[in-house]
Amino acid sequence: MLLLITYDVSTTDEKAGARRLRRVAKACTSYGVRVQKSVFEMQLGQAEWVQLKVRLLDEIDPAQDSLRVYYLDHAAKARIEHYGADRPTDVIEDTLAL
Repeated sequence: MLLLITYDVSTTDEKAGARRLRRVAKACTSYGVRVQKSVFEMQLGQAEWVQLKVRLLDEIDPAQDSLRVYYLDHAAKARIEHYGADRPTDVIEDTLAL
């Protein structure tokens, strides 16, 4: 499945917030490609998604942080537009090439 995951981790409590932010980013980096600072594209199987979801939900503080998951169909890839610097790696084509 193709996912777009975004997050906003509060760093008001600097140490704890920074720690959560690092851990959420690391979890997302382990499974996908960063396309913006807190936005990742991922091509995952069901088992991988279950593992990542548990990991992310364990890391965030639901009273302070936000996690959004967009489930995209493969037709959505054709409708993605990108403008500006640092065009991200194509997570779908890279996965299919393996």
